Amino acid sequence: MIRQSISLTEPNNDWLKSRVEDKEYSSKSELVNDLIRQARKQQAEIDLIRLKLEKAEKSGFTTATKSEILELSKSLLNG
Repeated sequence: MIRQSISLTEPNNDWLKSRVEDKEYSSKSELVNDLIRQARKQQAEIDLIRLKLEKAEKSGFTTATKSEILELSKSLLNG
């Protein structure tokens, strides 16, 4: 595992310390790694949504009304 030195603001350090003191994590390092994992997962989800939005935009727009779109969606779901 790579060792890294970082500087924290006092409020962030206090928050990290309190999570460790509350036994939510065994160390600040474990907590920081968990936060990074969560941020990476969130970014992957954002990237996927962005990709889907870009694909939808490229597929064109519809002139169908809301009720027509709803009916089409229902018929596709019901087979």
